[in-house]
Amino acid sequence: MENSEQLHKIRHSLAHIMASAVQKIKPEASFGVGPAIDNGFYYDFLVDENFTEAELKSIEKEMRSIINKKIQFVHETWPIDVAIEYFKSNDQQFKVELLNDLKTKGTTAVADAGDDELAEGSEGGVDEISIYKTGDFVDLCRGPHVDNTSEIPADCFKLNKMSGVYWRGKEENPQMQRIYGLAFETKEKLNDYLQMLVEAEKRDHRKLGQELDLFVFSDMVGPGLPMYTPRGTVIMNQLKEALNEIGRDNNMESVSTPHLAKLDLYKTSGHADKFEDELFRVQSHYKQEFILKPVNCPHHTQIYSSRPRSYKDLPIRYIEQTMQYRDEKPGQIGGLQRTRGFTVDDGHTFCTVDQIQKEADLIAEVIEKFYQNLGLWGDHWVSLSVRDPKTPEAYIGDPDDWQLAEEMLQKVSDDRGLGAKRMEGEAALYGPKLDFMFKDALGRETQLATIQLDFAMPKRFELTYTDKDGSDKSPVMIHRAILGSFERFMMTLIEHFAGAFPLWLAPEQVRVIPVSDKFGEYAKSVHEKLHKLGVRVKLDDDSESLGKRIRNAEKLKVPVIMVVGEKEQESDSVSIRRHGKGDLGSSSLEQAMSMIEDEISNRKL
Repeated sequence: MENSEQLHKIRHSLAHIMASAVQKIKPEASFGVGPAIDNGFYYDFLVDENFTEAELKSIEKEMRSIINKKIQFVHETWPIDVAIEYFKSNDQQFKVELLNDLKTKGTTAVADAGDDELAEGSEGGVDEISIYKTGDFVDLCRGPHVDNTSEIPADCFKLNKMSGVYWRGKEENPQMQRIYGLAFETKEKLNDYLQMLVEAEKRDHRKLGQELDLFVFSDMVGPGLPMYTPRGTVIMNQLKEALNEIGRDNNMESVSTPHLAKLDLYKTSGHADKFEDELFRVQSHYKQEFILKPVNCPHHTQIYSSRPRSYKDLPIRYIEQTMQYRDEKPGQIGGLQRTRGFTVDDGHTFCTVDQIQKEADLIAEVIEKFYQNLGLWGDHWVSLSVRDPKTPEAYIGDPDDWQLAEEMLQKVSDDRGLGAKRMEGEAALYGPKLDFMFKDALGRETQLATIQLDFAMPKRFELTYTDKDGSDKSPVMIHRAILGSFERFMMTLIEHFAGAFPLWLAPEQVRVIPVSDKFGEYAKSVHEKLHKLGVRVKLDDDSESLGKRIRNAEKLKVPVIMVVGEKEQESDSVSIRRHGKGDLGSSSLEQAMSMIEDEISNRKL
């Protein structure tokens, strides 16, 4: 992704140029905000009727006309009262609202508008405001912008989509039209990105999830609450079993906790404050209030504290695959990327300070092996997320514990050659962490695995163990996730493999297709043998043509298709087709079954 200062200026300037073009085409429009974003820019407008595709093209054409006129971006500083009167006289209600908030409360009051470039950071009121003029268009902004529109190549951008958004993200506010644009430094880079979008559409997990019958959403159930079909559940269960094997191999113990708890649990852990706006509250018939759990770690502390612990018991490694719930903003929910209910691969290790290094290294090793087996290891990077020294109040725990934890995670990175990049201000509430950022087939990054050190929460819950000298000491808690949220991981897998999953992970592994009814009994015997072997196999002996039945299996991206006819029946063989490879010829049934069994049991790609 491009991040140069000049590219940011181009994108930010194009947002203003687009608003200027809209002002000419729809002079009655009211203007919201228009920042630069990854890969481009957007601007929000309130209009009497939604923009049409034809109007979008007209706006783009007008933008190129503005660029070719070589117009200066003129920066001025106005008294805020002057700015309020100016925008009030031009019927720009949203600008006036922002200015009034800036005047009375400062920039923190307008952060939810979506544009953090209105004024310098300030907690108190603002007396002056930064203004940019682009020809006849005047906007609130502190830049930066190009000096002149001639600095922007006229063929480096494209308006690509529209969406409805609520002003400042609140449903009670007017719904505006957001126009998005793409922008790069050259036409070539724009075209490359447009081609990537074509490929991304083919791999879109929402589209493939429906085509492959993996998961569904229901308005009656509610937004952000995915449900998995039998086919999707197969994938979920295979992933869970892979993780359970890792747990068994590394002496991790499975636990199970309820989906809700009293608010006091999260007040003690510190999560009640952190997730205050995201908590789902449940009241019983007896007026008792509970919270649907946003995290699992507080529950696990209560299992640990349920009995006395000795240094001989440590490390204790709990793992759990369970649902969590957070009340995400409606506008941020979409597909499996961000949901209100999500399944987590969660784990918490309770250990001594001396055991931290070994335990964190073990988790890092497990993460590496897991992603190597999926072909995802290598095209990734690791973040060492630490405190922001400027905002110590944003974290809980002792500063000395934080310092030690950060040093230990740095050593894990150094010892394993992870090359972790230090990211200030990205730490968890309770401690530093190693986040593993993976790229999908389109180069997009998603944070999946994590290792987090926590000295604070055990102390908040007064967890102890008896040390060698008989004294009580606080254990250290290591939070870990190998794949993180199953939903987000499922999204990554679908898009990485474009729905063509490895044989071991595929919902349907083999489809047996007889050439005609004459070979139906042999096809049934092949199906039965594969089924007894534990293979997820389906027999397709419908009356449709052979070609259509093969196409149906290919459409569902079934990894192996076995076609049987007269020759196969006589020689106890099968004709094999592999998805993406086509016809591989005949093989004895025994050899084919051995190949399939080996590929599944070893989870080969």
